[in-house]
Amino acid sequence: MDDTTRLREHRLVFYRDDIARIDLLLKELIQLSGAHAALLVDREGHLVSKVGDLRSVDSDTIAALVAGSFAATREMARVLGEEQFSVVFHQGRRDSIQLTLAGDRTILTVLFDDSTTVGMVRIYTNEAGKKLGDLFTEIESRDDSETPDVGMASDFDENAKSRLDTLFPD
Repeated sequence: MDDTTRLREHRLVFYRDDIARIDLLLKELIQLSGAHAALLVDREGHLVSKVGDLRSVDSDTIAALVAGSFAATREMARVLGEEQFSVVFHQGRRDSIQLTLAGDRTILTVLFDDSTTVGMVRIYTNEAGKKLGDLFTEIESRDDSETPDVGMASDFDENAKSRLDTLFPD
């Protein structure tokens, strides 16, 4: 089974509490490293979570480009005889981005500028990546009985009809 098939058949499902824990890790990362934003992107380019100052950045575009960059880097690693490279770093004149594999399904993306050092970002991003990997292992091993009930409330149908009648009277 290839990686894409395996990932599609074994997707992680994140619930509200999971995202809150992810966001807490990302917030801690940007606070400690001095970065201005962090995104968690799955390997298919879907944004899982984002924190920090992203006003001037289209996070969906960044997520897609991050996945593409990581896929190209994985292929370069294969050509060089490596299984994969777990960290990719792009440095500009002022802004930089570090991509770090977190678990085997997501890419931790950290955006930072010259107000912090690459070393600080690298140290804290690697630690956050390990913590995220541990969290994903925990989520993956979660018993189905532990997952929240996401079904509709028993009175949903009646409430919806009532609400629609209020919005669109005869």
